Amino acid sequence: MPHVFPRHTRQSPPVVVGGDGCYLIDAAGKHYFDGSGGAAVSCLGHGDPDVTAAIKVQLDKVAFAHTSFFTSEPAEQLADLLISHAPGSLDRAYFVSGGSEAVEASIKLARQYFVEKGERSRHRVIARHQSYHGNTLGALATGGSTMRRKPFSPLMIDTSHISPCYEYRGRQDEESPFDFGQRVANELEEEIRRQGSENVMAFVAEPVVGATAGAVPPVEGYFKRIREICDRHGVLLILDEVMCGMGRTGTLFACEQDNVAPDILCTAKGLGAGYQPIGVMFCTAEIYNAIETGSGFFQHGHTYMAHPVACAASLAVVTKLTGQGLVQRSRDQGEKLQLALQQAFGQHPHIGDIRGRGLFRGLEIVEDRDSKKPFDRDKSIHSKVKKAAFEAGLICYPAGGTANGVNGDHVLLAPPFIITDDQIGEIVDKLGTAFDAAI
Repeated sequence: MPHVFPRHTRQSPPVVVGGDGCYLIDAAGKHYFDGSGGAAVSCLGHGDPDVTAAIKVQLDKVAFAHTSFFTSEPAEQLADLLISHAPGSLDRAYFVSGGSEAVEASIKLARQYFVEKGERSRHRVIARHQSYHGNTLGALATGGSTMRRKPFSPLMIDTSHISPCYEYRGRQDEESPFDFGQRVANELEEEIRRQGSENVMAFVAEPVVGATAGAVPPVEGYFKRIREICDRHGVLLILDEVMCGMGRTGTLFACEQDNVAPDILCTAKGLGAGYQPIGVMFCTAEIYNAIETGSGFFQHGHTYMAHPVACAASLAVVTKLTGQGLVQRSRDQGEKLQLALQQAFGQHPHIGDIRGRGLFRGLEIVEDRDSKKPFDRDKSIHSKVKKAAFEAGLICYPAGGTANGVNGDHVLLAPPFIITDDQIGEIVDKLGTAFDAAI
């Protein structure tokens, strides 16, 4: 009898034994094209020799030293490299082991920042419906994913949520995309006033929404308006780039394309490309200085934060992303992928929208194209697509609850940045096979 506690107790996944570029290989020798990079993780693909070598070099030096006693060369170098590319006045990097930890740290830093400033009433967090920010309790409470929250709601802090910037579902016929964005952004100001601006500490959002809605980008001007509202009320803007950051959408930081800079930013997944578990929270010099000149101690931490081997792996990953044209490649190949998806599925009777940025693309599955009516949850279309695609040798990232938190389905694609033109065709062909089998 096996003793691993799996994600799904009634499924027996194959054993992975190898990885080669964009492919994963199971114990039977079957190759699977990694069309989602796991969960938008494997931006460099599998078996990258430069990252593997960096890990080995660091292991020969020192594997671990606790951050209450030491810093490390890889952590210092990685922080310098990331900050040199970071938007706005982000100035400090706090390394953790993944995205949920990075979001959790952000929430706690926001609270301590206001405590240090003497604004102790500020504790409320506002986010958006149809969002996901992680599975630890603070991050889960911040997210607006109905089905993920439901079992654990008695354990979570009280948060509030406004409408997402979800043009396909939310824009009214008479609205321009810009006017739609301004309308839903203004919900933030309404909610801040309802809560009392003296009580609100942060607004949290993904620049491009990932798991819950399938690569939904904002309309032009949306985040600029959000930034204005946060500034007017002294509320911190926290951007969650755990999934959409590190070149995934065609710029190193996703928010660059919206000409906005946050007070706190989180990223993970592509930061380590799957070679080591790592995430990071960035904050501005102003926030850091409030801690430094106040108590001098951020009351938060993890045993494996800023792990030397993880930082060495990430340093190799980010060096490749920034120095070898891979971020631009994500943008270029993403445009080719979008075109191929449009050509194959743009008139499909059950594909309502094809969207995204860079190599971060989503296809929304509908029962009826004209009305945008989603399939009922009981049909579990996304699960059928996932199974059929896997059988065809394609790993993709379907999910449910897309339309309203309960009903609706989408497929998220986030392949490695090294994807070739022929492999774009492979994704489209195998996805078509999956749609035919599942819908």
